[in-house]
Amino acid sequence: MKKRIVVLSGAGISAESGIKTFRDSDGLWENYRIEDVATYDAWLRNRTLVLDFYNQRRRQLLACVPNEAHFQLVRLEEKYDVHIVTQNVDDLHERAGSANVLHLHGELLKVRSTKDETIVYDWKSDLNEGDVCALGSQLRPHIVWFGEQVPMLERAAEIVAKADILIVVGTSLVVYPAAGLVHYTDFAVPKYVVDPGRPSMAAVQNVTYIEEKATTGISRLVKELLEEA
Repeated sequence: MKKRIVVLSGAGISAESGIKTFRDSDGLWENYRIEDVATYDAWLRNRTLVLDFYNQRRRQLLACVPNEAHFQLVRLEEKYDVHIVTQNVDDLHERAGSANVLHLHGELLKVRSTKDETIVYDWKSDLNEGDVCALGSQLRPHIVWFGEQVPMLERAAEIVAKADILIVVGTSLVVYPAAGLVHYTDFAVPKYVVDPGRPSMAAVQNVTYIEEKATTGISRLVKELLEEA
């Protein structure tokens, strides 16, 4: 039986592919207030603005490619059972070749019905007013907005609870409920945090910090883990 590695990934791993991080130091998200583009109230208030914002992000994503950190995590599958739980809405883990990826906050290259949330379509072009599902209802980005339930959270907790090794990369661990997932691992499980900002892991034991950006930190950690396996 291969040991199970669970990776919790955030915006920092995608930043090196050219995708802007979730929230910059000025408190804005790509020059937009989060309240104006990433809440259900925003969708009701100004649907055109919300659609335009996600259309821009979708175009940006399609112009990006996975970086070395994404590819290095795929290498771990040679000797480990690897599961990635990501806060990111991009598909860079999948494009790099990772086999098991769970998206906590939705997927940018998918849209869903506003009438039946189980109706989900792959979507790579702009999403516009008048684009409807099979039931005739307007389609919306397949994104978990602020204030909405995180439907995959329970499944993510189950995955993290079974980790033999936990890797946290590119996340500040301040956005809940995702940040709480680290507490589902046993205290004895080795935990590696790869981030130059050294996010707080208060009350979590057995933590090793690798204070580097994702590409260099993950490359070094993967080399060590493959040698140990």
